[in-house]
Amino acid sequence: MRCVIARFPFDLTKSGVLASMKGVKPQPITGESVLIGRRYYPAKQVGVVITRQDPRDFTSGEVTRAMTRLGFTCRGTHEATREPATAMRALTPLQTASAMLGSPTPLGL
Repeated sequence: MRCVIARFPFDLTKSGVLASMKGVKPQPITGESVLIGRRYYPAKQVGVVITRQDPRDFTSGEVTRAMTRLGFTCRGTHEATREPATAMRALTPLQTASAMLGSPTPLGL
């Protein structure tokens, strides 16, 4: 599929993107991201790998539009910033015990 990123046309395929990203370690996600294989990559990192251009030359929106058209799952800024913080936060011992006890039931039942 023909995509324009940073004013340059690219002929991209889903298999070509998968092959390009194979073996690439994802950087920390701070904005938009793309699910490639089983990993989420920052959109800018994907753009750098597939276009071999400087990340200042294109926007993450250009990359996510192209990746969406190829059939990849993309997450926006608000989804990317909210999920890792909750996934990495561990429960305190008090919160764990409270969750194990469950919610209180009204008296008399």
